[in-house]
Amino acid sequence: MSTIGGLGRFGVYTFDFEHQPPALMRDSVRELEERGWRAFWFPEVGGREAFSQAGFLLAATERIHVVNGIAQIPARSARATHGGAALLAAAYPGRHLLGLGISQGLPGTTPLAATTGYLDELDAFDAPVPRVLAAYGPKMLGLARDRAAGAHTYHVNVAHTAQAREILGADAFLGVEHPVLFETDPARARAVAREHLHRYLTTRFNVAKYRRLGYSADEIAGGGSDRIIDDMVFWGDLDTIAKKLHGHVAAGADHVAVQVIGVQPGESALPWWRELGDALLPG
Repeated sequence: MSTIGGLGRFGVYTFDFEHQPPALMRDSVRELEERGWRAFWFPEVGGREAFSQAGFLLAATERIHVVNGIAQIPARSARATHGGAALLAAAYPGRHLLGLGISQGLPGTTPLAATTGYLDELDAFDAPVPRVLAAYGPKMLGLARDRAAGAHTYHVNVAHTAQAREILGADAFLGVEHPVLFETDPARARAVAREHLHRYLTTRFNVAKYRRLGYSADEIAGGGSDRIIDDMVFWGDLDTIAKKLHGHVAAGADHVAVQVIGVQPGESALPWWRELGDALLPG
């Protein structure tokens, strides 16, 4: 049984707060909490800093769990990470989950070696806080199993979730992010999905991830084949999207963090979160 609990089966994952004023962030996360969402995931992409944003969201709410998905290892020292996470753990017991990752890697080393060294530094401090690791390949998933509470995956298919569960074993936590798009026209849906996936289909570590999952170089190139696009972005009506998201649960995910795409910077995805909540959350 995973030591990570309380997140519920489904959560919210969004980049949107990078572009929103604090008052709108506060109102949005409070509404998500009131509507029954138990987990809110956000990335660190070079704008708002991971721990200050987590602290703001935790202070604005009472029950919802706030998850760094991910706090970037290159962005701060292990000492700073430990200090920030330890304060949030003490101030908001059980409500903050530290997700760590290295994104596109560091010069002169491998992501596995850099992450292992960082964890060694973190473990030198007293009272380590619970953590999950961004992990895709077998070796990083093994590290997440052995040196963390589990793994956080991003932009993967259902087959990867099954593979990850096999490597992690029954006890480690597996959180899976997946993007969704409320669009029923195939041509329009795939056009939006291709725009969203472009950066992931053209960067080295992501391309390697997709090749390991069995997609050919031709399927990855040129904006992505329909097969890879449809596997990586669940589009359609609410029932179709909800059914596909449950596929990750059936494959072994403890938690699925759902990212709504097709929302313009500065706009709110709350209308879609309301619909998703009705379909995915306990009544």
